[in-house]
Amino acid sequence: MERSNTPADSFLALTLRSLRTPDAGILIFRIIFGAIMVAHGTQKLFGWFNGGGIEGTSKFFSTVGYPASSAMAILAGLTETLGGMGIALGLFSAISGAAVLGTMANALWISIPNGYMSGPGGVGYDLPLVLCAGAFTLILTGPGMYSIDRLLRVGCIRSVNSPIWALIGLGVAVATLLSRG
Repeated sequence: MERSNTPADSFLALTLRSLRTPDAGILIFRIIFGAIMVAHGTQKLFGWFNGGGIEGTSKFFSTVGYPASSAMAILAGLTETLGGMGIALGLFSAISGAAVLGTMANALWISIPNGYMSGPGGVGYDLPLVLCAGAFTLILTGPGMYSIDRLLRVGCIRSVNSPIWALIGLGVAVATLLSRG
């Protein structure tokens, strides 16, 4: 039987060929990473996924020394939720990544006394470290070609400005950590 060469066949072949590119890998990573961040953010904001909601998160933030712990709980929840959505969609990717990097750098810092892995002493710093690395990587690589940024030609797909966004995220993290007194 002869193979047809219709436009649909050509489109399918092109699609399958393009899904083997690094951009497809970045897309998959962005979706999973973004979903994880949205889940963590909604734990803080709404108590979903066995989270503490604003009240429980505020109490936790107070115990680790953050001033205005209710405001910090809301800020962390919004940053994780909106930053995660932006990363998953590839929308304002560098800014979304910087927001997540700043929040996760704080989580990393306050988790270090508990040790690398989670255990009886509390949550380890392994997950915050991976999330920092993921956010930093996405800031530097850009969202890839399968992104709203690319579609709308918004922001930088891969640009010299990316390291600046990483520094901004880390700068905000340091300022927030210093506010703990």
